[in-house]
Amino acid sequence: MGGRPNVYESIVNGIKRDIELGILREGDRLPSCREMALKLGVNPNTVQRAYSALEGEGLIYTLPKKGVYVADKKMDDSAEEHARRALEALKAEGMLKEHLLKLLNELFGEDEDD
Repeated sequence: MGGRPNVYESIVNGIKRDIELGILREGDRLPSCREMALKLGVNPNTVQRAYSALEGEGLIYTLPKKGVYVADKKMDDSAEEHARRALEALKAEGMLKEHLLKLLNELFGEDEDD
């Protein structure tokens, strides 16, 4: 399946390129999924999927109700810090520990009995 990259890959590759070139810098806020989708003329789910992939690579992070931001390049220690901030924000919004643990187990594909 060679050829042109699909829209999802184009978004991922474009953001990666902008980070590598310094166009997007640590702490810069990215457009919301909806804003980016309108700008590119694509489905918001496509943008969400691209953002999720970039977040999985540690290149960006999301703060609930705050936005999506470019992560710092020293991801060794800062990935934990970003996760901590996101968890603190969820806790502050009233999410219960049990619900967070359930979500983490789902995310990592683990049964709650593991």
